[in-house]
Amino acid sequence: MTFRNEGRGPALTRRQAYEARLRRRSNTIAALSTLAVVVAIVLLVPLAPRWEAVKKSFFNWDVFARTFPGLLEAFLLDVAIFAWSAPLIFGLGLVIALMRDVRSPALYPLRLFGIVYTDVFRGVPVILVIYLVGFGIPGLGLPRPWNSPYIWGTVALVLTYAAYVAEVFRTGIESIHQSQRAAASSLGLSEGDTMRYVILPQAIRRVVPANMNLFIALQKDVALLSFIGPVEIFRQAGVYKSLLANFTPYVGAALIFLAITIPATRYADYLLARQMKARN
Repeated sequence: MTFRNEGRGPALTRRQAYEARLRRRSNTIAALSTLAVVVAIVLLVPLAPRWEAVKKSFFNWDVFARTFPGLLEAFLLDVAIFAWSAPLIFGLGLVIALMRDVRSPALYPLRLFGIVYTDVFRGVPVILVIYLVGFGIPGLGLPRPWNSPYIWGTVALVLTYAAYVAEVFRTGIESIHQSQRAAASSLGLSEGDTMRYVILPQAIRRVVPANMNLFIALQKDVALLSFIGPVEIFRQAGVYKSLLANFTPYVGAALIFLAITIPATRYADYLLARQMKARN
């Protein structure tokens, strides 16, 4: 049975009409419940005993207006560190993943190195890697510019995140059915050509959403480099906090991060949904 759609498209089946009504009902309930929560927060939070003191310390508009331009300027350093770290992470992660996929017995040391690398750098917190690399290597007394915290902070991020990216790539490689390797071999392709022309193009497409989420996390973790010297947005917010005796600059820094990470997260969700839809 079908229902007319008032000339605006093809007629809807009974099932489609029911699903459309169900979606409208769900959307209405979701909107009303969200509105109720927002109203409750707006009405109840100001009733807290020390809300005025908290508002003055964390949500001071005058302090926000004075410090926000400086925070934006400092955030450019975060963006720069991210920009030169991301391709290095992508490249090293792909190399480590290929090492872990090596199947020749003669190349087993490469496979073992990949296993040890991912186990070590996924097991150690990123802040510890930053401290060990950022303070340890310059402690060797290297000449400038090789004692720069920007260089060794970047190295620490690359080493850590490449381990996670390598595992994501390895998952994508192993998701390709073995029959495709067999088919490529029957066509006369070598193992290297099979990986290059058959396996990797598919694997990389499959892991784009997962890698997007890792790079979103990387954008946030760039702020950890402030502990070894670079004056990026987190350290700049700390400077303003000390000068003005107010925590509002930290709120401003959080808003800047959210302005970048939320759209990127939504885009990663969109890619994942499109990928799942294509598979179905």
